[in-house]
Amino acid sequence: MAHASRRTARRRRLGTILREAREAAGVTATDAAQAIHTDNTKISRIETGRHRVTRLELETLFALYDVADVKMRKWLIALAAEGNQRTWWRGHSSRLNADFKELLTHESDAARITAFQSQLVPGLLQTRDYATAVIRDVSSHLSDADVDFFVDLRLARQNVLRRNNPPQYLALLQEGAIRQQIGGPTVLADQLRHLLAVNREPELTIQVVPFYQYGWTAVQGSFTVFSYPKPLDLDVVHIPYLGGSLYLEDDEVVRKSWRTIARLKAAALSTAQSAELMESIVLELEQHKGGA
Repeated sequence: MAHASRRTARRRRLGTILREAREAAGVTATDAAQAIHTDNTKISRIETGRHRVTRLELETLFALYDVADVKMRKWLIALAAEGNQRTWWRGHSSRLNADFKELLTHESDAARITAFQSQLVPGLLQTRDYATAVIRDVSSHLSDADVDFFVDLRLARQNVLRRNNPPQYLALLQEGAIRQQIGGPTVLADQLRHLLAVNREPELTIQVVPFYQYGWTAVQGSFTVFSYPKPLDLDVVHIPYLGGSLYLEDDEVVRKSWRTIARLKAAALSTAQSAELMESIVLELEQHKGGA
């Protein structure tokens, strides 16, 4: 039942549209339940994104609700489909909370990932030592074994960027994120070398928003937009906060996020200039280490 109750952005969007289609057709929840041989409770859970709906159930509801538009049908079927790239973490499911499972789902299924980080290097780009320092700092209560587990999991997440047909990934980093000495100067220098090694347009692009553009970006928190291709044609905005995450697909939130990304890209250094800045920071760290 835990699987059925997990509300993902896909299920929430699908449920909302199915409810709107049912109401527009003048069909009661009871009638819909009878059509797919269930009860009102399941219809309610489907419409609130708390229960999966099968392809056969969808086809039945399409007929009942008079959803004749072929593109709409394909879109709803795509929304209902579960991704096939995320089985790698199923064995760890009992140790992961719902918010984190949804993050893994989006990372596995999205065709494009656009991330803005104001303080840290994104998890998909972290080295082992950097990830260890971050996790120890954020979750100081964890045992060494638990830290190792979550570090290994973070590194395993990065396989999504190395698979065949990886998502297009853009990381926009505030300059502070590549200067903050997480784990110390040696760890940061190795982390920056890793960023330089993986920065390859257009599949994976890293751009830095410099300090002199700090005025307005200071008020923007970190967020990620996961974009799905047609027929799904869906953007989901992930906003982490202390103790959890929000996954939002409301049109206005998505528009605001893309406007913010456009401003960040305009303020950011080019990929080449960003690489030069990271190289200069590595040199500074090496010189500081040599002079210590």
